[in-house]
Order: sequence, then structure tokens, then C-alpha cells
Amino acid sequence: MTQLTTESGASVADNQHSQTAGPAGPTLLQDVHLLEKLARLNRERIPERVVHAIGTGCYGHFEVTSQSARALTCMKMFDAVGKRTEVFVRFSTVTGSKGGPDSVRDPRGFSLKFYTEDGNWDLVGNNTPVFFLRDGIKFPDFIHSQKYDPFTNRREPNNIFDFFSHTPEATHQFTWLFGARGLPASYRKMDGFGSHTFQWVNAEGQVVWVKFHFKTDQGIACRSQSDAEAIGGHDAEALQHEFYQSIAAKKFPSWTLKVQTMTPAQQKAARFDPFDVTKVWSQKEFPLQTVGKLTLDRLPDNYFEHTEQAAFSPGNFVPGIGPSPDRLLQARLFAYADAQRHRLGVNHTRLEVNRPRGVPGGAQNYGRDGLMAGPGNGGRAVNYHPNSAGGPEQSGHATALGYAADGQVGNHPPPTYPEMDDFEQAGKLFRLMGPDEQKSLISGLCEGLEAVTRPGVVERVVGFLRRADAAYGDGVAAQLAAAAAKK
Repeated sequence: MTQLTTESGASVADNQHSQTAGPAGPTLLQDVHLLEKLARLNRERIPERVVHAIGTGCYGHFEVTSQSARALTCMKMFDAVGKRTEVFVRFSTVTGSKGGPDSVRDPRGFSLKFYTEDGNWDLVGNNTPVFFLRDGIKFPDFIHSQKYDPFTNRREPNNIFDFFSHTPEATHQFTWLFGARGLPASYRKMDGFGSHTFQWVNAEGQVVWVKFHFKTDQGIACRSQSDAEAIGGHDAEALQHEFYQSIAAKKFPSWTLKVQTMTPAQQKAARFDPFDVTKVWSQKEFPLQTVGKLTLDRLPDNYFEHTEQAAFSPGNFVPGIGPSPDRLLQARLFAYADAQRHRLGVNHTRLEVNRPRGVPGGAQNYGRDGLMAGPGNGGRAVNYHPNSAGGPEQSGHATALGYAADGQVGNHPPPTYPEMDDFEQAGKLFRLMGPDEQKSLISGLCEGLEAVTRPGVVERVVGFLRRADAAYGDGVAAQLAAAAAKK
């Protein structure tokens, strides 16, 4: 058996778990294997984005509609009912390359940049509440399985489903992806989610964990596989065209922002891992609370200047919000900003779409030089801190409170919980679907699985589906058998 090594040839002890401070602690910067994988992934494609290359952008505003958030966070954008914050939103597909159709089956990126008075807050999510993985160290491998094969230079069902068959926690997201919502008919008619768990802290220093849900006010609309293929065949930018036309007609789309919150006491008593992004929180136990409305009403004048150069990072926080120990989020805090430094250059934050325009005077720091430095490049001002020249000073106030972390440093599997099952929520999602949607889900999966030739892959995937729901797995197996009998 060939041994897996780092780029320098050192053996890799664990390629499934990031190094953390104990089983429940945050991911550590000392995990050079994790950083090497993420940094290499960010530099594999130039000049387009590694993922989310096909995108549509729009400006708008967020308006607070409820006082409830003010008691939960000291984020100034939630100060008062009626307060508005400018926003830039970018919708996207995940795996396609520039020029590909935007109507294909794929998760949709739902990324928001809020230009708050305390700086930019980026919420970089999808149109699904969950994701395929719970640990960022597996993200480069997942993307490689979805992208172009090194030999055939095409997306290979063998690779897509082979990875899935070795990744049981992906069962929930695959059920979302191959269900109706994997083929939205319109960017205006899909929900958006922050997906990860974040920390909110209020003015009194009290903490809650929070999840973000943007519920479309236009209603959900999806397409069939055949319709999506037909539309994508004659209009690669079908969703973008529909979105642009709606804005031109002043049919401005909106979403209601709702949040779920969990106290630290509830988190400690939880029977599931609230930081596992492959899971959702029960809305009965953690009900949705309405806090505001997002409205989009202004298209950028130049696509490249705004939509193409928009740079989002989950690490862009403002006072009142911070990260959680979610392992995938922890990896994204590094990977997304690093990808933009590679793609656009170290000064990409000075571009108009990325500039913290809500802050009087803009960003104030000691960054100088590099690609596209200017305008002024800081002039005569010194570029170090501390100094005696009257330069910007640290505030002494953290954006969030952090959380306790204690444990032996190393590569740990996630902590165990009474409800650790990777299949239960996928089964619940399947049973929530009506008969027609279940049939469409099974057909969508079978279309991909019928092309798989690698031994053992189909059997493992069907096994996962049966563990979610017997009818789910049996339905896929029966349809595959019927298709094979016709050959």
C-alpha cells in the first residue's frame, strides 16, 4: 500500500480529522497538513474561482423588522427596528466553470456582504441548511471528486459517487442535492442559509449560538431534470437572465431573515453536535425567530468590477458575532480569504465592492504594497505598530467572546453524542417529501449511479440510503436493477 505524504514527503498520520484542542475544541493553525491541502486547492485554478465560478450579483439592503435580535447581539446593524444596512449578494453554482450553465443540478451559493458601520460582515452560505462534510480537511478531496478527472477532463460519476460511498455524513446533503431543490427555477425563489453555527454576544456579554435562515418571500420554485437540461442547452445564463429581467421590471425579490438560537446550557445538554454542519437543529426545539428582511433592488453597472471581483470570507466578522468550533467553518476562516488573496491579490479588500463602505473613512491599517497597491498606498504614513506617529490603534474589544477549549492536541474524531447518526436526518427529509418528489429524488440519483462502473460504489451508496430509510434505498436499488435489465 502506498503511503500518503505531505508535499515534503512526510507521512500523513490522519487524513480524515483536523488537529483540534481536544475532541470538541477548535481547529489548530499548527495543522500544517490541513493548511497545505487548503492552500494548494486555492491555487489550482487561475483566474476563475476554484468553486462558485458561475455567479450573479446584486445590491440591496437589509432592514430590521423586530427588536428580538437586539437582546441577543450587540451587532449595530440590529440596533433598531427600521434600520437599514447596504448589502451585496452573490448567487452561484458550486462546481461548474465559467461559461457553464447556471441551471444545472448543484448546490447554490448564497453569499452576503453587509456593509455595516463596524466593517463588513460576510455570511457565506448556500441554499441548503447542511453540507457534505463536517471537517475541512476533507474539503479538497470532495471538490476534486466533483471537478474534472485528471485523465478524462470531465466530471466523472465514478469519482462523485465513489467519494460519497466513503463519506456517510454526506447522505443528508446528497438527499437535498438530488431532491427538487437541487434544481432551483430562479435565484429569487430559493431559500438561503448561513449553514454553520455562529456565536452571538449581546451588550451584557451573554452568549447564544445562532443559525441564519433566509426564507424567500416569492415562494419556492424548482425544475425537473429534463427542463433544466433543455434550458441550459440554449441559455447558459438562464437563472441570471431571469433575475436581471425581474430587477429591470422592478420586481425586487426579498427574503425574511429568521434565526435559531441555542444557549450554552442547551448546547451542553444537547443530544447531538450543534456544530456539525451535516445536521440541522429541530425547529420545534429551537424555533425560528424573525429579525429582518433582505431586499435586492440594484444591479451592478459592470459585472466584472462587482460580481466577478466580489470577495467573501466567513472570517469577516464585526462586534457581536464570531465563529463556533464547527470544524468546516474553522477551515473556511482561512481558506476563503486565502483564495481571494491568490485570485485577486492582497489588496482585493480595497476594490469598491469589497471596501468597508459603511465605516467612516474606510479601513485603517498598516497594509502596504503588493499587487494593485493604491490609491496612495498609505502615502507617507508609517507602516508598523506600535508607533509614535499617531497611526490607528487597537480597540481592545474582541468581536466575540470565544469559548473554552481544553484537551490533548492531536487528530481527533469529533466528540460523541447520543444522536450521532449520519442517516437519521436524511431519512426524515426523505419522509417529508411527497410521493412525486421522492420519485424525482430516486430518479435523479439513479441517473448518476447508472454511469458508475467502479466495483462496490453503488452497493455502498445504496447501503447508506437504506440506513436512512428502507424505502429510499430499495427504491434506488429497484430502479437501477430495472435499468440494468433493459441493457
